[in-house]
Amino acid sequence: MTKQEQLDQLMNSGIVAVVRRPPRDKVQLITDALVAGGVQALEITVDSEGAFELIPRLKEKYGSRVLVGAGTVMNATVAEQALQAGADFIFSPILDEATIRITQQYGRISIPGVMTPTEIAKGYEWGANVLKIFPGAMLGANYIKEISAPLQGIPMMPTGGVTLHNVGEFIRAGAVAVGLGSSLLDKKAIAEERYEDITELAQKFKAAIISARG
Repeated sequence: MTKQEQLDQLMNSGIVAVVRRPPRDKVQLITDALVAGGVQALEITVDSEGAFELIPRLKEKYGSRVLVGAGTVMNATVAEQALQAGADFIFSPILDEATIRITQQYGRISIPGVMTPTEIAKGYEWGANVLKIFPGAMLGANYIKEISAPLQGIPMMPTGGVTLHNVGEFIRAGAVAVGLGSSLLDKKAIAEERYEDITELAQKFKAAIISARG
């Protein structure tokens, strides 16, 4: 699969599931539940135990039907570790030129975290493929709607505080996808091993995104 095909898959699916520090013995059960619910992009945060071993393992299991990337990447050194492990994309909470450049050198998808119009434009100029609007809930859907006009053509996705109640607003405002953490990976459901609840939540988010796209 080419990089453009992977990028199309990520945006068409509409969801990047943020898997942060999962119990190691439950990782596979969690990701299986997400994939069963229609999730096609999994972000394994690099602060998770054995993150660089998890990435290739999950890629081998799901093949081309699911993208597996690295999240909470703060610099180019960590990005390269993740890229060497096979990460399909690099998700960052910050804007760092070196991280974007190394990701592009490996031919993978770069999604840095930004907040201001200047950061968005600069990140895109440096080669980012999608700009992560963070924190999404604090900025709100109207923020994306307002900046999409002058920054037309730059793909944006909010992360942080996106819920079932507001995901449709973000999509209608122009977001190409959303990053979902605790609102999708319910900690209580995981602790009680109710993985079917995670699958159901994923299905609800997918349905809300499809509906909002109209």
